[in-house]
Amino acid sequence: MNGFSVEGLNPPQAEAVKTLSGPLLVLAGAGTGKTRVVTFRIANLIKHGIAPERILAVTFTNKAAGEMQERVGELLGHSNKRRRKGEPAPPKPTISTFHSQCVRMLREHANVLGFPKKFSIYDRSDQESLARAILRELRLPNTALKPSDMLSIIGSWKNESITPDQAVGHASTDKEHFAAAGYRRYQNALRARGAMDFDDLLLHTEVLLTEHEEVRVAEAAKYDHVLVDEYQDTNGSQYRITQALTKEHRNFCVVGDDDQSIYAWRGADVTHILSFSKDWPDAKIVWLEDNYRSTGAILEMANRLIAFNTERHDKILKPDRPTGKRPRIVQHKDETTEAETVVREIRHLIDNEHIQPRDIAILFRTNEQPRLFETELRKADVPYVMLGSQSFFDRREVRDLIAYLKWINQPDDEISLLRVINTPARGLSNKTTKLLIERAVQRGVPVWQVMQNNAAIEDLPPAAKRGIEQLRQLCADVQLRAESDSLVDAMETLMQRTGYADEIARLYEQPDEREARMASIGEFTNAIAAYQDKQEKPELSGFLSDIALAGREMGSEKDKLAMKNAVWLLTMHAAKGLEFPVVYMVGMEDGFLPHSRSVKSGREEDIAEERRLCYVGITRAQETLTMSLALTRRKWGKPRPTQPSRFLYEITGKADNSNKYRKQGVRGARVQR
Repeated sequence: MNGFSVEGLNPPQAEAVKTLSGPLLVLAGAGTGKTRVVTFRIANLIKHGIAPERILAVTFTNKAAGEMQERVGELLGHSNKRRRKGEPAPPKPTISTFHSQCVRMLREHANVLGFPKKFSIYDRSDQESLARAILRELRLPNTALKPSDMLSIIGSWKNESITPDQAVGHASTDKEHFAAAGYRRYQNALRARGAMDFDDLLLHTEVLLTEHEEVRVAEAAKYDHVLVDEYQDTNGSQYRITQALTKEHRNFCVVGDDDQSIYAWRGADVTHILSFSKDWPDAKIVWLEDNYRSTGAILEMANRLIAFNTERHDKILKPDRPTGKRPRIVQHKDETTEAETVVREIRHLIDNEHIQPRDIAILFRTNEQPRLFETELRKADVPYVMLGSQSFFDRREVRDLIAYLKWINQPDDEISLLRVINTPARGLSNKTTKLLIERAVQRGVPVWQVMQNNAAIEDLPPAAKRGIEQLRQLCADVQLRAESDSLVDAMETLMQRTGYADEIARLYEQPDEREARMASIGEFTNAIAAYQDKQEKPELSGFLSDIALAGREMGSEKDKLAMKNAVWLLTMHAAKGLEFPVVYMVGMEDGFLPHSRSVKSGREEDIAEERRLCYVGITRAQETLTMSLALTRRKWGKPRPTQPSRFLYEITGKADNSNKYRKQGVRGARVQR
């Protein structure tokens, strides 16, 4: 086949694209065209005769995966926009998130692990309901261990591939010992309900590929090339999964930047990208250092800061753009003045500099910081959006319908069944439901199996027995319509048979509220239709997997916010992957950045991660960067002096005398008072 044109790529980008075999590490600094390189390389592999379906590329968000697939199609002339109506789609590479790829493998091989192929995927709310039940069984009061704490501890163990058997040995605090006692029960309860939680998707896939050689061989044989985007964000399970899939053909390309590894708190391990050449001694390494995003002055500050991290690949971002304005460090007497001044400047930029609100971002370290800025933005009549608002899938009516579909797809899913068992009311009171649960516990079976057993429900009130019969019929009818007609038809049957619209009318008297709730249900039905249109063989389990995975990422929320012409308020973690002409990094104080937890730990690797987070914040700025701090901040109602962030001394060249300069304030980078 003909080669692939690399016109428009710089020499290092072209080198990465033209390297077609063997292990390859692409160190892609911030703003260096990482996605462009990945998509060009996939297209080049296909142009050189690699069958598209023999290529697997994995990343961390559905948005990134979708963009990559579309760009590869455009490069090959296979874009959906160019295809004639009715023309079949050409074969595509598999480009998906880690979790989506794991779900695909688990659906095919779940029986090996003792799970049904139609296993449910529990979201956070489902998990907390189950954790609450486990803690009741253990007779632990909420003061000893909250469900959220138990799940957080278990989740961290799963990210480190620690099993229930091993957890006791890793527990050090009282809470961890309590969580270890609940871990096995929690996992057994999930298995009994035919369910996995989000962390299980990786953990169980790792078990499949490392303990069941026949499964590993079958899965590895499907691909000749594997590419991993954002490799610095992989955790232990993801690392072992990719190793298992690539050790035969060794065509393993990873792209990432150790300087932007900021997710250790959720299991990401920066050593995976740092030790790639040790894992693959013959690996080729390509450095992408030409930055097309930020001005030279901003990059100078970023390079100076990140050089203080000792464990990193040595690289320097080189500006493609002019030097530009020097970043500012601005000191304010207190946090109120900081918020007032930042918002006053933003109002001026919008009114006098004709900068659009969407081109301005206020970045902060913790979720508690934006309150004052929200207040001032409202006062100044400046439109703003904030990442982290309620997800569409967290709305009550949507959660109810998801629970119905989960239970219909997997009737032993007890958490989902108990959510909707009497919603709307069908004669199954709390007393009756409690009785059904007790009988299920006595028999060691799920509640639905008790409800299917006529002898077990013979003594229930007539209304309760009618309610159970209604649920039986509902389950059968919706399943039939989903399999024989369509998922949209199944949803229509669900709404009709449950009378859920009447329930909305009963619960919400205000017309506006009622209309909003029904609009959510309409949007949910649209989501089902959109899924159905995209799939050759749409299945209820597939749709439920899609929404379970979509609810865990912020990509879709970012897209919606980007459509609004409003100032962005977001954490530095959430800002990764975004860029803005004007950036304000606020609260630049020790305790915020670096965070107090990292300061107290005393571990250099914790400070190094906070430094990388600061670096990510700086490299979001394209034109103008302002870093601000308050010299005093209220704590329990009283003003307390703060310490300027140690990172400010590092970026101004004052790190060696930081104690002296902390007393005088930060000077040296166009400091303003």
